[in-house]
Amino acid sequence: MAETATSSSRKGYVEPSFKRDTRYISDRVTADGSGENAWPVEAGRYRLVVARACPWANRAIIVRRLLGLEDAISMGVCGPTHDEDSWTFDLDPGGVDPVLRIPRLKDAFEARQPGYPRGITVPALVEVSSGKVVTNDFAQMTLDFSTQWREHHRDGAPDLYPAHLRPEIDEVNRRVYSEVNNGVYRCGFAGTQSAYEEAYDRLFDTLGWLRDRLRDQRYLVGDTITEADVRLFTTLVRFDSVYHGHFKCNRHKLSEMPVLWAYARDLYQTPGFGDTVDFAHIKAHYYVVHHDINPTGIIPKGPDLSGWLLPHGREALGGRPFGGGTPPGPVREEERVPAAHQPTDRWPSEVLGGPVQEHLLHQDEQ
Repeated sequence: MAETATSSSRKGYVEPSFKRDTRYISDRVTADGSGENAWPVEAGRYRLVVARACPWANRAIIVRRLLGLEDAISMGVCGPTHDEDSWTFDLDPGGVDPVLRIPRLKDAFEARQPGYPRGITVPALVEVSSGKVVTNDFAQMTLDFSTQWREHHRDGAPDLYPAHLRPEIDEVNRRVYSEVNNGVYRCGFAGTQSAYEEAYDRLFDTLGWLRDRLRDQRYLVGDTITEADVRLFTTLVRFDSVYHGHFKCNRHKLSEMPVLWAYARDLYQTPGFGDTVDFAHIKAHYYVVHHDINPTGIIPKGPDLSGWLLPHGREALGGRPFGGGTPPGPVREEERVPAAHQPTDRWPSEVLGGPVQEHLLHQDEQ
C-alpha cells in the first residue's frame, strides 16, 4: 500500500518479513467514464490528497505538475506525520482541508465505505461534491493522469507513458517497485536478521543493475523522461535522508554511487521534480511516525543537502527531458515547498527551529 495510517500503527511497523498490503479502492477515472467502477474525467470534480513526505504520493505530485493538471485537479496536502488511524490536514487553517471541509483523510474513506477496514493511504483521489474517495491505487492513478486526462494536459506536456515504450516501462517498473521502492521498506520493517539481509542484498543487486543501465543512457527507458524515472526518483531522493540510516540500507549512500547520484541530481534539477520535494517533511515523517524503529522520535539534523544542486554532467549523454515538449512553468505560490525545506545555505538549522518543529510540538499537545 501507499503511505498508511492504520489503527494498528501504535503496535509498530516491524514484522518478521514485511509484506505490503496492496488491496486498494481500485476504481479509475477514465476519459469517457465507461466500464465498471469507472468515473469520468471532469475538471474540478476531484481533489488529489497527498503528503509530501510520502514517496508514493510524491509520484502523483510530480506527474500532475509535469502534465500541467493543476487547473483540472486541485491538491490538498496533509502534514508530515499522522496519528494512529489517519493522515490529517493539520497544515491548513483550523486543521481542515479548505475544499473537502474535513480534518482527517479517514473521513473521505468512511464516506465511501463506512467502517473502511484497511489503511488510510495517500495519494487518494476524492470526489469533491460527495467527499468520497474514488481511488487510492497510486500506481494506476499516475498512468491514468498520463493517458486519460490528455484533454487537460498543458501545452508542451511530455508523454510520460508512450505507447511504443509501455512494455519496457512496465518491465522496469515491476523490478524497481519490488526491489527498490518496496525493497527499502522490506529492509526497514524486517523483524528478523535473515529477512533484513535478503531484502538488503536484493536492493543493492538491483541498484547495481540500475547503475549499469544508466551508465550510458540518461533516462531509464528511451531518451526522454517517463513514468519509470518518476517512480525511481522518489525513492532515490529519500535515500540518504532516511533509508540509508533509518532503514539500514547502508552499503552505500546514494551520494557514494556516482552514476545513480548524478542521475538523481539530473532529475532533481529538472522542473517538476526537485521543486516538489520537501526534505523536512520527509525526515519528520519517517523518524517520528516509525516509533518502533526510532523510539526517541529524534529527527537527524543532517545530511547536508547542498550536493543536490551540484552539476551532474549527464547532458553529455544526450536525451531530451521533455521529448518534443517543454518544462512546466513556475510552481504556483500556494503549492511551493518552503525554501527552508530544500537545499539552501541555511539548511538544516532553520528547519529544525521552524514550522515543521512547531507543527510536531503542536501535534504532541493534541
